[in-house]
Amino acid sequence: MPLGDVMVSRFSQSSVTVVTNHRYDDDCTSTSVASSHDDGRMSIIASRRIDEVATTSGYGNVTTITATSMAYLPQIVVLCELRHDVSDAASETVQAPRWRLKERMKTGCVALVMCLNISVDPPDVIKISPCARLECWIDPFSMSPPRALQTIGQNLSIQYERWLPRALYKVELDPTKDDLRKLCLSCRKNAKTERVLFHYNGHGVPKPTPNGEIWVFNKNFTQYIPLPVRELDSWLKTPSIYVFDCSAARVIVNAFAELHDCRSSGSSGPLKDCILLAACDEHETLPQSVEFPADVFTSCLTTPIKMALKWFCRHSLLKEIIDESLIDRIPGRQNDRRTLLGELNWIFTAVTDTIAWNVLPRGLFQRLFRQDLLVASLFRNFLLAERIMRSGNCTPISHPMLPPTHQHHLWDAWDMAAEICLSQLPQLFLDPTAEFQPSPFFTEQLTAFEVWLDHGSENKKPPEQLPIVLQVLRSQCHRFRALVLLGRFLDMGPWAVDLALSVGIFPYVVKLLQTTTIELRQILVFIWTKLLAFDKSCQVDLVKDNGHIYFIRFLDSSDAFPEQRAMAAFVLAVIVNGYKRGQESCLEANLIGVCLEHLEAPQLCDPPPEPLFVQWLCLCLGKLWEEYIEAQIMGREANASEKLIPLLSEAQPEVRAAAVFALGTLLDVGFDSGKGVGDEEFEDNEKIIADDIIIKSLLDVVSDGSPLVRAEVAVALARFAFGHQKHLKSIAASYWKSQTNYLRTSFPSMAKFHDAGTSSIVSSHMGSLTRASTDSQPMTSERRISSSPNGSSSALAHGSPLSDDSSLHFDSGIMHDGLSNGVVHKPRPLDNAVYSQCVLAMFTLAKDPSPHIASLGRRVLSIIGIEQVFAKPSKSSGRPGEVASASHTPVAGLARSASWFDMHTGHLPLTFRTPPVSPPRTSYLSGLRRVCSLELRPQLLVSPDSGLADPRVGGSRLFSGSERSLLPQSTIYNWSWGHFSKPLLGGSDANEEIATQREEKEKFAFEHIAKCQHSSISGLNNIPIANWDTKFEVGTKTALLHPFSPIVVAADENERIRVWNYEEATLLNGFDNHDFPDKGISKLCLVNELDDSLLLVASCDGSVRIWKDYATKGRQRMVTGFSSIQGHKGLSQGACGLNAVVDWQQQSGYLYASGELSSIMVWDLEKEQVVKSASSESECSVTALSASQVHGGQLAAGFADGSVRLYDVRTPEWLVCATRPHQGVEKVVGLSFQPGLDPAKIVSASQAGEIKFLDLRRTKETYLTIEAHRGSLTALGVHRHAPIIVSGSAKQLIKVFNLEGEQLGSIKYHTSFMAQKIGPVSCLSFHPYQVLLAAGAAGSFVSLYNHHNSQPLR
Repeated sequence: MPLGDVMVSRFSQSSVTVVTNHRYDDDCTSTSVASSHDDGRMSIIASRRIDEVATTSGYGNVTTITATSMAYLPQIVVLCELRHDVSDAASETVQAPRWRLKERMKTGCVALVMCLNISVDPPDVIKISPCARLECWIDPFSMSPPRALQTIGQNLSIQYERWLPRALYKVELDPTKDDLRKLCLSCRKNAKTERVLFHYNGHGVPKPTPNGEIWVFNKNFTQYIPLPVRELDSWLKTPSIYVFDCSAARVIVNAFAELHDCRSSGSSGPLKDCILLAACDEHETLPQSVEFPADVFTSCLTTPIKMALKWFCRHSLLKEIIDESLIDRIPGRQNDRRTLLGELNWIFTAVTDTIAWNVLPRGLFQRLFRQDLLVASLFRNFLLAERIMRSGNCTPISHPMLPPTHQHHLWDAWDMAAEICLSQLPQLFLDPTAEFQPSPFFTEQLTAFEVWLDHGSENKKPPEQLPIVLQVLRSQCHRFRALVLLGRFLDMGPWAVDLALSVGIFPYVVKLLQTTTIELRQILVFIWTKLLAFDKSCQVDLVKDNGHIYFIRFLDSSDAFPEQRAMAAFVLAVIVNGYKRGQESCLEANLIGVCLEHLEAPQLCDPPPEPLFVQWLCLCLGKLWEEYIEAQIMGREANASEKLIPLLSEAQPEVRAAAVFALGTLLDVGFDSGKGVGDEEFEDNEKIIADDIIIKSLLDVVSDGSPLVRAEVAVALARFAFGHQKHLKSIAASYWKSQTNYLRTSFPSMAKFHDAGTSSIVSSHMGSLTRASTDSQPMTSERRISSSPNGSSSALAHGSPLSDDSSLHFDSGIMHDGLSNGVVHKPRPLDNAVYSQCVLAMFTLAKDPSPHIASLGRRVLSIIGIEQVFAKPSKSSGRPGEVASASHTPVAGLARSASWFDMHTGHLPLTFRTPPVSPPRTSYLSGLRRVCSLELRPQLLVSPDSGLADPRVGGSRLFSGSERSLLPQSTIYNWSWGHFSKPLLGGSDANEEIATQREEKEKFAFEHIAKCQHSSISGLNNIPIANWDTKFEVGTKTALLHPFSPIVVAADENERIRVWNYEEATLLNGFDNHDFPDKGISKLCLVNELDDSLLLVASCDGSVRIWKDYATKGRQRMVTGFSSIQGHKGLSQGACGLNAVVDWQQQSGYLYASGELSSIMVWDLEKEQVVKSASSESECSVTALSASQVHGGQLAAGFADGSVRLYDVRTPEWLVCATRPHQGVEKVVGLSFQPGLDPAKIVSASQAGEIKFLDLRRTKETYLTIEAHRGSLTALGVHRHAPIIVSGSAKQLIKVFNLEGEQLGSIKYHTSFMAQKIGPVSCLSFHPYQVLLAAGAAGSFVSLYNHHNSQPLR
């Protein structure tokens, strides 16, 4: 099965990227790098480029340069999958498929009218001698006229029956007008709404009149009686098709056109469906040459093969060697393709279909060649009639009008096929045992189609062989090759699928599902994948023909490849998506059991499951039991959650998101509009247990690194909140009430405001959580909220899912809230801790770094009665974090301690969506002053009309059944759908272009690395090469130099980001990292700097956002965003989650994050999940992180107590060594690995101004100390390759040192006329491959300095 293997290999290649993502251990040799990668292309390129650098630069040891260069050029590329494509392609409006016919037509009745009047010539016809005499291949003068007329009528009926055997045929021979009227009325009555065919042979009557009247006879055949087309049309009505075989037939067509134009403007309405075929133009007469039959037009329409072969034989060299009578005796049947006559008919059908497909508009082609079988046959044969009759100086006419096709080049292919077949006739008759040799026509056409596939595209002319491929599918000998080529064509994109469906491929591939041929299964599954990815409405046809059984069997087969099984799962997911009949059919066919069997944990000897396959198994299950109670029950009975929950920790975000979707659809939403989830429903313990297991597992992935996963968690929580809203509202209201009581006790002014009748409360304070007893009696416990306004509660962290104690704690007063209002609440179906964790998770999602996830989180909160009121920060304010607020009565002096809500919800203002219990007041708390980011913000105080009212009011409103449609909808299924819409067998043109660009960057990097390593640097120029006024009102917080473009990126404390071209001195772009900044941006990094680089922006609160196209004005798009430290265990008690520090390591694809944590988080950005959360082995918070850019997996951390630790994620004991070079109490503010390959040499700088040089591998003592600044060091910069470091001071000074501790210079002043001093230094950043420094200060300027040997930019 070589072609099948080709398809399989193409499937497997579709998932391989150009740059591998496999990690490797850096052994500092190009050999080890090459051997540890699946694709060694980059390593080969690298080695060649390094040799070039070594040769041209003239530096000593080539081996050393090779090792150094390879170590500094990582091969890993992250965040480049389909899920990270932030283009607007997904938002483009997809047009509805147009391939389906609006309605199929059927010709139910055929009226054959023969006006021959044999032996009497019409008065207006002068016949030549000899002239054409045959009518329906019968000589009318070979028998008596009455018998000849009857025989001709019977023959014509038989000829039509070959094309439509089940129609009702009625023949009228030399009729009168009354006979014709009765015939027409009878046909319309029998046909009902179906089409009627009216065939008129007028060879024995005069030409039509100029008014378009046709002629019939009187009873005695003494007169010709005219029949207006108006009457004929009124008898037959529509839909109808007319065939007029007479001279000047165009006149009749014109008369019909005028008639219908009048009707369109009148009250009768427009013409529905009327088709006309006429033998010749209005000034033409029928051919009389003896080489044609008298009814050549009818013969072409009803016996095309015979007519075509006779005409071809007379016009080719075969006329001398082939007896024409043999054509009448061609062996075989027209509907048997294994015979000579059947093959000729098959080729003729393919040729005429293809000609029509290539010359007609798509809509007209479908109407004439796909809507009605008889009409399609007549129009195929009409193309032959045009070719033959034009050689006799006649032009057949049709309505609708067709373009000329008589000279189409495919007629040459037909002539060749006819010649090959006719040349075999003599031998076949001489030797009855001889077998005919099939024509190579279809093989050659498939080859032509394959050539087009190799060179064609959407922008080129469509392949003209597409209809031929459709015909080839009917033959077993060519079917497999045709299917493979068709699969390649469909893979080119939705436009190709649309073309194939428009040509009529659908009924053929439906019928092929009935075959049991094993070799066709894989390609059929691929083709159906492409069809359903284009048009999901095909699900109805599949279920109707039991096609779902075919795919379930394929899914359960043992010899199918995982990629193909994934396609089968996709097809089944489409079948059950929103289609109840499909869900029922697949449930009956045990689809749940088949899918869950494949989700079983693999054995040790089994290969790991294909992620795409697992993803679509989950999606298929989720769609099967979505809104389908019976399937959900069967899913619970089959313990589906036990097999899905382990998938939440899979490496692929798509798999995790699909598993969340499947679990979420198993959650009980509640269908009783008056009760939400009724109490009687909770008597089902199994359902309660299942919901408890599912929701707990989903809470574990609330802080997943992928927005794709978190979005599905939000949707699942919305479903859970909808079904359990009474209990969630009760929990939220209890938190609110306890916190309100705390505020009233702590602040008399707050009590005064509350007692005044308003329902205004401070929404930023959520009540602390104390443990609740599982017993029905309330449990007394120690109050955990400090009554001191400035005292922080040490127990807050214990009530958070971020603490080591996973259970939540409740205040004892909460348990009384169910009875405090006179309302007795029944026991909740789930544990209070679960509901509390859900509320916390909702708040976590509502402040997500991704705007889309945050929006979903707010929608989830609104379900339980909480609204969030946001005020965007004032852009005119110079202080970070200030927001614009309405004019309210200010209350000064109100401060707060670090509360749970501030720590875990990011200062989200919120209110309960309940009506006020008292009239609104115009004055309430607002306008509070911000002090040290711990004071109450203005937007956290809400208006009285949106505050929390009586809990009885807040919990009384439940969503009705109609409101279930307002729940946020899952997007993972629709998003995953796009994978199969894109080419799966695609070429490597785009990848080759990417590889070329990377090779150029590598060459640049190698050359400049060598220069940096081997050039002598005497210092930096005091005169900057460029000064950039960023216009930041609060100074520059951090800056970054692009390695391959003259671009500098800077950010301030308000998280505004601006991008500047320092060569052209132009601002390229400026945008806000997000709308609610707190303490600014802590780090800017470039991800994939050797490829299409992304900008990683880390905020001080731990949020990480990664941007694409950041240097193009207005085009920036967020690729992903997540919270690197919040939402994870290990957050120190009392910590507010701010002052996070992060660093990015391209070699390993890891992002390291810490801060006021007891651990360091290691994020794998390829997996978008935490791969390690290890203890920092220190009681102090981390103040500086530095990931090695040489050795993947190595990390250095500096702490608030002045200590430094070295970690390696690749070792079992991840802490390598620890030391405390800074003996004072000053924290480490700068930390970096030294230039070079040594994995343990580190530069550390403390706030006191000391710069320590450490070699942690050999000794824990410092081997060099620089007293750079006295108590004012604010920034440290270490070049990645060059032996130079810089330090910045709050005292407006930058100092430059080499690695021996020698000071090379200092920078104090701007290059202005007044020689103004630089501001307090806030950030220092080196260019990675050049000695170029970007320095930012508390002012708005960012200055760029190069070393002494460089020339300033002009």
